[in-house]
Amino acid sequence: MFLKILKWFARILAILSILFMLMFSLDSFGGDESFGRQLLGFLKHNIPVFVLIFALIIAWRYEIAGGALFIASFVALGIFFKTFTGNSASLIVIGPIFIAGISFILHRMLSRE
Repeated sequence: MFLKILKWFARILAILSILFMLMFSLDSFGGDESFGRQLLGFLKHNIPVFVLIFALIIAWRYEIAGGALFIASFVALGIFFKTFTGNSASLIVIGPIFIAGISFILHRMLSRE
């Protein structure tokens, strides 16, 4: 029962983290720019979301590889947001990505036994 909860906790947390990051990119719509420039800005803001969706697809089948991708994404976003040098508030956004990565790896390691 615990393994089933851990499995779905990791997946749901990853999906919610992706949706949370996607929500912030919606601010690119609005203003007086053309629709094409707004769409380009939207796609540019969603590059980390696309990487996380790719990691989730990998993690759905290969949990250790996907978990490692989530942890690598956490480190990359931490460097990008300067989390480790003073901007600790960004942990609210990227912290669940780390927890999801650990949960994917932990589920796979515990389910082998």
